Amino acid sequence: MRSPRREPSSAAQSATSLPVAPADDAGVRVRNYLLTMGIRITCLLLMALITPYGWYTFVFAVGAIFLPYIAVVGANAASGRNVPVAERPVAAALDAAPVEEKTEAAPAEPTVIRIAETPARPAAETPARPTADPAARPTFAPDDEDRT
Repeated sequence: MRSPRREPSSAAQSATSLPVAPADDAGVRVRNYLLTMGIRITCLLLMALITPYGWYTFVFAVGAIFLPYIAVVGANAASGRNVPVAERPVAAALDAAPVEEKTEAAPAEPTVIRIAETPARPAAETPARPTADPAARPTFAPDDEDRT
C-alpha cells in the first residue's frame, strides 16, 4: 500500500533561518567571559592600588566580588539571539513586479540543416586492411626475398 504524499510543510526550516553555529556561539561566550574577567582583575588592582581609600574602593570591591558570578552565568547561557525569519522565494516572486517578456520576431523561414552523405563503396574497391591474426598474413617464398 502506498503512503499518501505529503504536502510541503509551510514550517520547513530554511538554511538562512538556522540558529547560530555552536562553535561561533561558544567563541562569542568565551570572549565575553574573558572580557568580564579582565574587568574584574582591573577592579582588584584599582581597589588595592588607589589610595586614599574612599567610596570608589567600595565600588571596585563590589565589581571584584560579583563580576565572576556575572561572567560564569553569561558564559553558560545559551545564545538568545533571534535569527530573522527567511522569506520564502515563492512569496518573494509573487510580490515582485511583473517582468515584461521580450518577443523576438519569428524568422521568415525555418532553418533547415541538410546532411549529404556519399554512398558506401563496394567491397571490391575498399583496400584490404592488415589483420591482427598472424595465420591470416601472407607468407613469402624464400625465392621472393632474394629478388630486389
